[in-house]
Amino acid sequence: MGVEKILEDAREAVKKTIPSNIEVTDVDFEGPVIVIYTKNLDEFAKNNDLVRQLAQSLRRRVAIRPDPEMLAEPTSAEERIRKIIPEEAKITNIYFEDDTGEVTIEAISPGLVIGKHGAILNEIKKDIGWAPKVVRAPPIPSKTVSEIRNYLRKVQDERKEFLRRVGRRLMRQRLNDETWLRVTALGGFREVGRSAALLSTRESKVLVDCGVAVAADDNGTTPYLSAPELFPLDTLDAVVITHAHLDHSGLLPVLYKYGFEGPTYCTPPTRDLMSLLQLDYIKVAVGEGKKASYESSHIRDAVVHCIPLKYGETTDISPDIRLTLQNAGHILGSSIAHFHVGDGLYNVGFTGDIKFEKSWLFNASVNKFPRLETLLIESTYGGYHDIQPSRQEAANQMKEVVRATLGRGGKVLVPVFAVGRSQEVMLVLEEQMRGHRIHTVPIYLDGMIWEATAIHTAYPEYLNSQLRTQIFQMGENPFLSEVFKRVDSPDMRERICHDPEPCIVLATSGMMSGGPVMEYFKAWCDDPNNTIVFVGFQGEGTMGRKIQKGWSDITLNERGKSISLKMKMDTETVDGFSGHSDRRQLVNYVSTLDPRPERIIIGHGEDHKCSDLASTLYKKFGIETRAPLNLETIRLK
Repeated sequence: MGVEKILEDAREAVKKTIPSNIEVTDVDFEGPVIVIYTKNLDEFAKNNDLVRQLAQSLRRRVAIRPDPEMLAEPTSAEERIRKIIPEEAKITNIYFEDDTGEVTIEAISPGLVIGKHGAILNEIKKDIGWAPKVVRAPPIPSKTVSEIRNYLRKVQDERKEFLRRVGRRLMRQRLNDETWLRVTALGGFREVGRSAALLSTRESKVLVDCGVAVAADDNGTTPYLSAPELFPLDTLDAVVITHAHLDHSGLLPVLYKYGFEGPTYCTPPTRDLMSLLQLDYIKVAVGEGKKASYESSHIRDAVVHCIPLKYGETTDISPDIRLTLQNAGHILGSSIAHFHVGDGLYNVGFTGDIKFEKSWLFNASVNKFPRLETLLIESTYGGYHDIQPSRQEAANQMKEVVRATLGRGGKVLVPVFAVGRSQEVMLVLEEQMRGHRIHTVPIYLDGMIWEATAIHTAYPEYLNSQLRTQIFQMGENPFLSEVFKRVDSPDMRERICHDPEPCIVLATSGMMSGGPVMEYFKAWCDDPNNTIVFVGFQGEGTMGRKIQKGWSDITLNERGKSISLKMKMDTETVDGFSGHSDRRQLVNYVSTLDPRPERIIIGHGEDHKCSDLASTLYKKFGIETRAPLNLETIRLK
């Protein structure tokens, strides 16, 4: 059946289901959604069952939108909104989403925007046609979030056309030949970094993650994107990004550079955070005199082609594959990708990176699925001895290390990843200073930490409930504490490096493979009163791992010249801050999985940790386990 015939049938089904008093002006595909345009939006709002009936009869996600002719032009609509809403509401931003017909109003006091029994919202809706959505203004404005929203407004026509193309491709005629399913390891198997895997059926191809190994040598930084299974790129139906860290998302723009025009699916925070990290990846490469793998225009291409999904939202991503993203507990917006293949043929989950423990920021990873035959799981800390302390033990250890260092007049340097670890360390240090358990000294944030934190505050629904309550109901936002100072210039960094007063510095990069952390390290490493504290995974071969191992003579390359440093500062590792599950949590995760899968494939871990975890899970649960090498293909069905 051709696409136009499917669309014709959809229009016929809509006509039969919808009462005659509702005027439908158009029915079309936009990405995985069938969009129904109407001049009677209120009638749909009164009858929730109507949308459900339509979704069931069409067997697709359905969105109801106002006919574009009913919508006021955005500039005049904004003027009218500002006239209707009282000034005391303190509007911080208004942005229009053309592809949904919604206008989002950000305000310090959302209740004043809504009005009594929604009176003000109803007035706005009648006056401008757009459906108003009210959100509390983020406590820290994010430049990244704002720029992405503004950019998507500029390219709305291009994006609309892209979504129509995706919708039509999803509706292509199904093949009736033999059905099968397989997964090909393209990167990040028996190693950490450059994660990528290809899920293939007779009908479809989906790439899960497309990362770069930032700290590896030149031969092992990129996934095997030249593997014949992946080409030509126009045979790829979709890319799914589990989370924003560069080892999972860093090479996504390369696909668009070389002609990929399909969709990327991820959560909204992942879209914003990975754009931030990818731009920084270019900046770091240029700073080191290297040629970056892509340009900022390719990052913009990825943003245009991104279809964001909330947790629990199920969508078609190819004619025979449905995707649902669930919380992975690792970083903001991180997700477990669950694929339902065929009409009940098979279900496979990719954990990405998971944390099976409630953290200071997030709830524990989801472990319940409708069906699950195969699970691909990470094993970063899957080795026999990889048992981490609890979050509380980590907080106590951090307190003792900081207290001792400040007590002897020293400085504390914490290399952090901008996303995830830095925010957790911030929360712990702020709480301990507020409780007078450690001396109050400035905590300097250098690198992208401030902007990454701003993105966290833009998406409060992805944080755990206690933190949301603390910020929005109790009015205590730990991220806004006066102890945090943003390092906003090289001159300020230089002053901090040579300031004799004790302080704490959180700086990127987390594995000490460049970034601002190196400036503090060079200035402070020869003083035994100072301490460097590692709170995240240090990849084999990285400067961070070498320091952890106790190297005392350090050689760095600075603008083409070698400089030698004597390492005398105290070295500490506080493992409990990790966003990865340790061995015990990984085993507990599998033991509590509902349902328990028939097969587990292990990746994202050093060679011996992958095989060690595979062996343990097989012996303990009797589940078939595999720890493939890169470029191996496993048939699942």
